[in-house]
Amino acid sequence: MSRPSTYSPSDQYLVEQVLQGDTARFGEIVNRTKGLVTQIVFKLIPHPADRPDLAQDIYLKAFRHLAGFRHQAKLSTWIGQIAYNTCLHYLEKKRLLLPGEPGLEAAETGPGAPALLAVAPEVEARLFGQDLTAVLAAEIDKLPPLYKTLIGLYHQQELSYAEIAHITSLPEGTVKSYLFRARKALKESIEATYQRDEL
Repeated sequence: MSRPSTYSPSDQYLVEQVLQGDTARFGEIVNRTKGLVTQIVFKLIPHPADRPDLAQDIYLKAFRHLAGFRHQAKLSTWIGQIAYNTCLHYLEKKRLLLPGEPGLEAAETGPGAPALLAVAPEVEARLFGQDLTAVLAAEIDKLPPLYKTLIGLYHQQELSYAEIAHITSLPEGTVKSYLFRARKALKESIEATYQRDEL
């Protein structure tokens, strides 16, 4: 019986195939993770010209260290961690450091994923009929790099707090707090923009 066309080999199988010499299989790993890597690189790195080289560097590191992947996390999360650390190293070299906010308490509790945006009703009315995706993209782009990255990982890549904590090496409570602050900053920015437009 043939496999259905939707068959997707497991992380472990792909890693084993690459380590046994089937390097073409690494292309499948790249295809599976390029959305996540792109999200991290584009949100953290301010200079577009540097992004392709960094992405290449990330995958070279992943390929070289593939034997060290222990399957304790998803392969995509492991590569996401390489991407995040590679970008941090770049930012340190360029002296473009991320904003640090040590000692934050977790600012959100309760089940369920919070909505990305909940603006004032009058602002929501002004946004009606506009391309909300474009509005959000433009406003997210104004946020500090770390906030942009966390919003992208959580709301666009749909990663869990635990997965984001693994990628960024931040405590899970800090990830929640940063996300809370990022969404708050995003809401305030949109409200300020659209209320100002009415003046």
